[in-house]
Amino acid sequence: EAAALAIHAEKGRSAILFGPERSGLETDDVAIARTIVTVPINPEFGSLNLAQAVILVAYEWSKGVELSSPPAVDLDPPAPQEELEGMIDHLERMLDASGYYFPPDRAPTARRTLRGLLTKPAWNAQEIRTLRGVLSTIDKPRRR
Repeated sequence: EAAALAIHAEKGRSAILFGPERSGLETDDVAIARTIVTVPINPEFGSLNLAQAVILVAYEWSKGVELSSPPAVDLDPPAPQEELEGMIDHLERMLDASGYYFPPDRAPTARRTLRGLLTKPAWNAQEIRTLRGVLSTIDKPRRR
């Protein structure tokens, strides 16, 4: 924490250098460092791996600065269940008519898999309408 505060207080660019996980920093690298960060750890576990060290330093660093919040985004609400069911029924009718559920004993598993796939995300009404439009177009191709 003290090292992060010291770096934040300095003007200009700073760097945090991590050595290889197997051997740590070379003596020459340590010699040019202006600050050495040490972390009190449990003596039964004599070291941190590189990922642990990076996340710990990044966390302490982030506490010293005011982080901006991600912009608030208005998300469309999930589509009503009836719309989702209608889309799934539409798709199942099309797949049945196209011979997708062949052999017939494949149908229950395929239907269950498709339903799981289509009900996992929280589809909004616009997404449902778009996919229904796609299905309708495939179901009734335009005459050219």
